[in-house]
Amino acid sequence: MLSTQFKRHFYKNFIIKTPHKNNHFLFLLIVIFSIVNYTAYSQEIKEKSSENFPVKLKDTLITPLKDTLAVKPKDSLGIKPKDTIAKPKELLESIIIHSADSLIRQDMKNKKILLFDNAHVNYNGIDLTAGFIEIDNNTNIITAKGIKDSIGSYSQRPIFKQGSQESTQDTIKYNIKTEKAKIWGLRTEQQGIIIRGEVSKKHNDSVIFIENIKITTSEKEHPDYYIDIKKAKFIKDKKMVAGRSQLVIADVPTPLVMPFAYVPLTKGRTSGVLMPAWGENNNQGYFLQNGGYYFVVSDNFDLALLGDIYTNGSWGMRAESGYAKRYRFSGNFNFKYENLINSLKGLDDYSKTTSYNIRWNHSQDAKASPNSTFSASVNAGSSKYYKESINEYNTNSFLNNTLSSSISYYKKFVGTPLNMSLSVTHSQNTNTEEITMTLPSLQVNMDRIYPFTGKGGAKKNAIQKTGLSYSLKGDNRINTTDEFFFKKEMFDEAKSGIQQNISLSTNMKALKYFTLSPNVSYKEVWYFEQLNKTYVAENNKIVTDTVSGFNTFREYSGSLSLATTFYGMFKFKRGNIETIRHVVRPSISYSYKPDFSYYNEEVQKSADPNDILEYSPFANGIYGSPSTGISNSLNFALNNNIEAKLRKKDSTETEARKIILLNNLDFSTSYNMAADSLKWSPVSVNAGTKFFKDKLSLNARGTLDPYAIDANGNKYNTFNINNGGSLFRLTSAGVSMDYSLSSKGNKSEETSEEKKAHDNNSDGIFGEDLKVTNSQIDNNESDKDKVIETALYQSKMPWTLKLVYSLNYTNNNREQEISSNSLMFSGDIELTPKWGVGFSSGYDMKGQGFTNTQLRFSRDLDSWKLNFDWVPFGDRQTYYFFIGIKSSMLSDLKYDKRKVPDKRLY
Repeated sequence: MLSTQFKRHFYKNFIIKTPHKNNHFLFLLIVIFSIVNYTAYSQEIKEKSSENFPVKLKDTLITPLKDTLAVKPKDSLGIKPKDTIAKPKELLESIIIHSADSLIRQDMKNKKILLFDNAHVNYNGIDLTAGFIEIDNNTNIITAKGIKDSIGSYSQRPIFKQGSQESTQDTIKYNIKTEKAKIWGLRTEQQGIIIRGEVSKKHNDSVIFIENIKITTSEKEHPDYYIDIKKAKFIKDKKMVAGRSQLVIADVPTPLVMPFAYVPLTKGRTSGVLMPAWGENNNQGYFLQNGGYYFVVSDNFDLALLGDIYTNGSWGMRAESGYAKRYRFSGNFNFKYENLINSLKGLDDYSKTTSYNIRWNHSQDAKASPNSTFSASVNAGSSKYYKESINEYNTNSFLNNTLSSSISYYKKFVGTPLNMSLSVTHSQNTNTEEITMTLPSLQVNMDRIYPFTGKGGAKKNAIQKTGLSYSLKGDNRINTTDEFFFKKEMFDEAKSGIQQNISLSTNMKALKYFTLSPNVSYKEVWYFEQLNKTYVAENNKIVTDTVSGFNTFREYSGSLSLATTFYGMFKFKRGNIETIRHVVRPSISYSYKPDFSYYNEEVQKSADPNDILEYSPFANGIYGSPSTGISNSLNFALNNNIEAKLRKKDSTETEARKIILLNNLDFSTSYNMAADSLKWSPVSVNAGTKFFKDKLSLNARGTLDPYAIDANGNKYNTFNINNGGSLFRLTSAGVSMDYSLSSKGNKSEETSEEKKAHDNNSDGIFGEDLKVTNSQIDNNESDKDKVIETALYQSKMPWTLKLVYSLNYTNNNREQEISSNSLMFSGDIELTPKWGVGFSSGYDMKGQGFTNTQLRFSRDLDSWKLNFDWVPFGDRQTYYFFIGIKSSMLSDLKYDKRKVPDKRLY
């Protein structure tokens, strides 16, 4: 006879926790134990077995035991017969695993399992944790709720996980058979949107019906805002369809009510409508800007089509696209077109203008191809686009008068010293509207080779160090204007040519301390047309024709340089300075280039046969014409650098600190021995240094002319000192300073955009680009995940300040004029952890006026953000106000207002 304790242990560990698929095996074990024990215990085992397995098994399934010694003949074909009887569907498809910290109670009578304190249940991919969990085997329902802690607060709320979906609620009842659930106090997050529901019904693993919903992106227990919805249907990773919806801000209902709501919840990017910004100006009237549609073409490509419309009939359009292929390439494309109408038709100031701009940036990943690269940086279009556009706020492009583009392909030929680059370039002056293009430009270079090296590539003497380099460049150059840009007329004046250069150089030691470097170079130029001038006696004038055909000229030159480096060390026994080191690098070089004027031709200039004009048939060539006159000159240069080493302040410093006293002090000039007068060239002086731990950069330059000038300002062959003046005349000079300041301890890392601006020498000193609604390119990511500490600053407010000062002086003709004198400044200050103010401006001391001025205000409102950009005066006077939700899922929940610049007033 089995003991009651053994029976309970058997039912608890084998029947309850064993999958249903082993029911037949368990039932057989029960029969065996029944034979061993008497009928009363057998009847008890059968009753408890029926309590745990509510599905009643028919007796027909119990087959009699067969003779185990009977041997069946094997099928020679080895084919197993298939079971034609379908197995019954099992009640439980997986093992129910449960645990708890404080209590696990099994109510055998009511067929329930109770779990208390950090209760956990895992079944068939469903993970449920809560303070209290009840498993009811009668109804197949799992009930989970939180518990009250020692201070009476509700804690350990149920957390329900199924796949990637997770939700938190106050109470949940889940049917493990039907997979339906009823939820009270739901809180779940889908694609950045937090959904809070009072009562929810889970229809299946993807559809949920919710009542009294609050939709928000605020993670606070009491959200900053929410959309109040009475009833909604939620479909996992697809959408949410709701009835009447009302925006509530700070628990105050707003009059913004919608009869229905549709919220997409798809993963990743989705196509959709882009809401426009509205505003007005004095010229075009009221407008809607930057509204349109966003297309997700594929995982690697997207497209935004945007448009502007104005009440006076003006309009504009913009296409923006971004693309990326992981480990291959990435880029973006932007096309803008505007058709603007000014004033009213019939009035004197009525005008209609069109302008466009194309921008394209493409970069190749370094891993894509180590021996070839393709890149593009295009900024082309109408010269007046940045000045006339009323929907363009690129500050640097507005202040710059040059547009430039480059599309290039580079190829390295492995195993050879050769490499090739093929490019298309574009340069456009927005003031003169002149455009220069190379379409295309081919360049082939050969890395320096050493044909006379010794065994193993040794370079011990001047012969072995002799290096040879070669380059070939071919261009098809086009000079045109805005009027004919991208039209067939721009190709009419195209010019082409090929230039080849060969250089042979080496170096050797001379007099132990000097380096002697000889160099010989050869240049050959090919043109496919030349000028031909003919004197026409009937008209008494010269006629110039362009004759097609292959033409070439060659030049060669040689040079010899001698250079050395010496050091001066000054040691100090007292004070903070331990040593001062002065590095001097003098050099002298000699260069010679013959006279190649024999390529020139002559033509009769007038009726007088002896009146001859000499001209170069290569004068219109893109690489110039052969040089005339002998060049036989000496070049002198002297470079200085001064550094100091400071003493160690304490034993913790491992090395003495080095500082730069004078970064550079350079002098250079030349003497042309072949010239008949004015043999000395002006002396060029450049100096630069840094102060205050490299925070202040100071650079100065000057040009010193040794020759005097006459009353008309023309130089003549007399030294200025012999004319009663000083040794040199200061003809031009310039000083520039760059100073960066910040509050103590403000060591924020420089972002990629700031580093790019720093590399381009802008630093935002001329003002940052104003924001454009719905911009898909160069748009910063949301600050949703940015953690902002809200500790009180007390007396500390982080700030930055950048100052740039520039002064230029000219005195070529005794004018002694300050040509420019300006101070530019920009900075930011955080008034509080969430309030920021920025500014950028400058003052032109010569023109006595402020430069482009911009004020920026920002406020972090947790789940919202507020920005206000203002240009208070000037021809770009404008403002832009924005308040909206940070999350991209509800980015259309915003208010923004823009005032475009009124071009007519300036």
